[in-house]
Amino acid sequence: MTSPTQSRDATQACLEAISTREDKVHAMITVTADEAMRQAEAADKAASEGRWLGLLHGMPMAIKDNIATAGVRTTAGSAFFADHVPNESAPVVERLARAGAVMVGKATMHEFAFGIRSDNTVSPPCRNPWNTDRIPGGSSGGSGAAVAADMCVGALGSDTGGSVRLPASINGISGLRPTHGRVPNHGSTPVSASFDTIGPMARSVADVARIFAVIAGYDGRDAYSANRPLENFLPTLNDGIEGVRIGIPRNFYFEDCHPEIDAAARKAAAVLESLGATLVEVDVPGAGEMQHWATIMIFSDALAFHSERLSRHPEKFSDGVRDRLSHGHTFTAVDYAKAMRAREAWRLDMARLFGEIDVLLSPTLPTLVPPIADDKSLIEATKGCTRNTYAGAFAQLPGLSVPCGFSSDGLPIGLQLEAAWWNDPLLMRVGHAYQGVTDWHLARPL
Repeated sequence: MTSPTQSRDATQACLEAISTREDKVHAMITVTADEAMRQAEAADKAASEGRWLGLLHGMPMAIKDNIATAGVRTTAGSAFFADHVPNESAPVVERLARAGAVMVGKATMHEFAFGIRSDNTVSPPCRNPWNTDRIPGGSSGGSGAAVAADMCVGALGSDTGGSVRLPASINGISGLRPTHGRVPNHGSTPVSASFDTIGPMARSVADVARIFAVIAGYDGRDAYSANRPLENFLPTLNDGIEGVRIGIPRNFYFEDCHPEIDAAARKAAAVLESLGATLVEVDVPGAGEMQHWATIMIFSDALAFHSERLSRHPEKFSDGVRDRLSHGHTFTAVDYAKAMRAREAWRLDMARLFGEIDVLLSPTLPTLVPPIADDKSLIEATKGCTRNTYAGAFAQLPGLSVPCGFSSDGLPIGLQLEAAWWNDPLLMRVGHAYQGVTDWHLARPL
């Protein structure tokens, strides 16, 4: 029997976790406790009357602070927008509300979603709940840390070159970068429009799938939004993965990978094989070059969006983000054109690859989780962490990260699964099958 206070109890537990852990983790920029309890009580009242509010009925959720929320400040982690309160919510936020979700607040992030550490000029640096001396990943580090620390059940992040998948990996949760165009980005502060993708994060792939089902769909205010119906895939999550062809790349993705992470990813592949998948060794020609080309487009687009702010008030940016944005000046129009041609060729290569396999498997983060006290520049640190995530983003592919173990230093390891365009449901079926026989995603820090 459903408890008459189920939503209220779940929301209260999340708010208590925020109250007791936020001073150590700093995962939230704004907490909307009173409104969250009102929404939770409304969900319980509806349930008592036999009304179901939708797929996310009573689910406590955090929203990355670059996604607009009407009446609740949305800072994008920047001093430029420290007091910005939108008049309307992003379409994804409206869809969450219509599906019965409860918003507990706005999750912190890297300033302007442009870095791996989740530092910004509005709130204290976010920290990893597994070890507060380590980064939580970025730029959606607050979303990942909040889920891991039980401050919410689900969260929204945004992924340009890895910003959902990397925090999911680093915080030991699940996170999906949807096919570009599947989820509308309207109302989200951009980095690079042809890369940016709002994506769901949660402890389990099953919850990620429910959130994805709610936020996916066309919105005419987003130039990149695809008017392509999403099938009702949730009933297929339990269909198993018999015969699914999983590619294990011979080149690039496992090169220079930490031995413990390599071993964990390969062990996960063996688990998938035991569930009926077929493992296929594949070459992915050119994969090592794609981060270079993606960087040109991402940095150039970000600089274009912020150029006036950077020119007039450079002092309002953090040093790291200002340096990364300024690096965009080193690229020319010819560089950008070459990068666009490289993307076209890469998409053709990916189409051919996914004619041979269904899913490409790799470590999400090939290195150990970096310390907060890292002497690397933000440019260097972000480049090192995004090594395996940029290529898929460059091709605009969907990618899912699921927990697959822990390194000897006690930090989570993430497994990245990528598929052809629009095959997001397949990724979630594979991830869900894996979580049906493993319990890495159930581990909790603190």
